[in-house]
Amino acid sequence: MRRMRRHLVVFVRLPVLGAVKRRLARDIGAVAAVGFYRRTTASVVARLARDRRWSTVLAVTPDRAVTAAPPAWRGCRRERQGPGDLGRRMARALRRHAPDPVVVVGSDIPGITARHVATAFRALGHAELVIGPAEDGGYWLIGSRDGRRLFRPFAGVRWSGPHALADTVASLRGRRIAIVARLADVDDGADFEAARKRPIRPCGAR
Repeated sequence: MRRMRRHLVVFVRLPVLGAVKRRLARDIGAVAAVGFYRRTTASVVARLARDRRWSTVLAVTPDRAVTAAPPAWRGCRRERQGPGDLGRRMARALRRHAPDPVVVVGSDIPGITARHVATAFRALGHAELVIGPAEDGGYWLIGSRDGRRLFRPFAGVRWSGPHALADTVASLRGRRIAIVARLADVDDGADFEAARKRPIRPCGAR
């Protein structure tokens, strides 16, 4: 019998000036925004990829950057996110590693720890899907027990706004969904200032 493996997919973007955290850049400047993204991504990837309870892969955008080597990406397996909106790219990631359980997270959520990811995988023992809500109405994590069973996930979701979580839950109506911890993301200057006041999590935080 085939042994099931857990797969953690971390969505990352090539940290190029003006191409990452654009809303944040409008408030704190493009240089500060890309610096924040680089530091946060490096910390999140180092924190999660060392855990042997799952296999970690970085899903990279733009696709041509899959061969790039920012410091945070070194030593990690990489795959292309592929075309389409966020929903199409996440659905592709969930299906790519099926029938194994898959959890997808963003790389720009400072508070993510291995403990959060482990909780999400445990939730997939009794639920078909798991979601980690963000404080702004979106979400920082989504996972599936078997992505092959998803039919048109994320249909009609309004991305990058306060309706993303509610729209996603509506698109998955009839599925057993577990909800895990609510975390804060950093999209604008106010979020950035709030994040600076929170305790810094060491790379080994679990």
